[in-house]
Amino acid sequence: MRSAICAKSTLFFFLVFAFVGNALAADPVLENAKRFMAQKNPKAAYELLVPLQSARAGDPDYDFLLGLAALDSGKASEAVFALERVLAVNPNHTQARAEIARAYFVLGERQTAKQEFESVQKMGVPAGAEPMIQKFLDAIEQLAASERTQVRGYVELTLGHDTNVNSATSGSQVAIPAFGGAIFTLADAGVKQEDNFGSAGAGISVRHPLSKELALFGGLNLNKKINDTQDRFDTGSWDGNAGISLTRQKNVFTAAFQANNFYVDNSRFRDAYGVTGQWQHNYDARNQASAYLQYTELHYPGQEIRDARRYVGGMASAHAFAAKMSPVAYAGFYFGEERENAAGVPWLGHELFGSRLGGQVTYNDKTTVFANASIESRRYGGNEPFFLTTRKDTQYDLRIGVNYAPEKYWTVTPLVSFTHVDSNIQINTFRRNVFSVTVRRSF
Repeated sequence: MRSAICAKSTLFFFLVFAFVGNALAADPVLENAKRFMAQKNPKAAYELLVPLQSARAGDPDYDFLLGLAALDSGKASEAVFALERVLAVNPNHTQARAEIARAYFVLGERQTAKQEFESVQKMGVPAGAEPMIQKFLDAIEQLAASERTQVRGYVELTLGHDTNVNSATSGSQVAIPAFGGAIFTLADAGVKQEDNFGSAGAGISVRHPLSKELALFGGLNLNKKINDTQDRFDTGSWDGNAGISLTRQKNVFTAAFQANNFYVDNSRFRDAYGVTGQWQHNYDARNQASAYLQYTELHYPGQEIRDARRYVGGMASAHAFAAKMSPVAYAGFYFGEERENAAGVPWLGHELFGSRLGGQVTYNDKTTVFANASIESRRYGGNEPFFLTTRKDTQYDLRIGVNYAPEKYWTVTPLVSFTHVDSNIQINTFRRNVFSVTVRRSF
């Protein structure tokens, strides 16, 4: 978190540097150093200024610019000394106090940094600088929270429209090869049904540090979706997890037990229990990679012939761009197998391969736009007895939405999602579009 915030120091510099105005313009040395800083070359500015320190230390304009250059060159301790000289001459130098707060943050002196940032807020800063100061304060709070037991939760309500609540094919008739190609008419439950819906969800998560590197975590999420007229397709679910994480320098290792129950029309449809292991490597503040393995036992009450064991492995990476609107992009792929438990039903098991791509941009301090797309290919293990062919499915998903935070702890998310499953067996081909708006309150 500390490195991610410090990566934005250039933006912060320009915001607070606006205070200085034309005070440096009369001094060619300071003007050249200022130009280096504007070119995002703080090292050159530092190397220009530091040889003059014995002669010019005590000059607030010089010390302020030297402090900035030192801080953005990774010399936070030297920055503190230079900025302290500025504040000794002028305790109300707002921009120097803001920068020394940032230097204390880099040095890990969080309480001192917090006090300085709060002092700056009271002194008054330009509207553009206030959000960045608040991000530092939030980061300090998150770092402090990571060292104590954290309990977080949310409640949410969603209203929307679902063009295919039962994920069914749109055609009402199908030819069955096992019966000589005879045409059968599907029951309503097997044909696409459209409806409005409402849903409610809630969740809680707990993280308890055992040491600076080791922590226990757990969580529980509940959701209930109610359709307006198609209540036989109402769904509900709960899922929980518990595990342990180990952080070693830039690496985070996680192992967790997971459980999920999914309900349709208030009856248990599927139970899932399994374990997940993940390795995450944080290269720097802008780059991250991960790899994971999952094992899941699937149980279908009343349809035990569908019970299976699922094995999935995958890799992913993410990159945060140093550009306007702070774009973030991620991509990944995964592969696996769902192996049927029952003997003699190979058409119920399948191999799978998928990939995901997504990202987000920050439109302003309250608004983030996001999108993600995925594709999954499934190849089943034997001829389907009614259709006399081996089933092959390809699923395409696209989600586009906006997270809008009108107030702290509140988020409003309009979302559209599109799903298309293409199968060589007609009854497994379908399209589904969902349009929704979710209001969430976190705590």
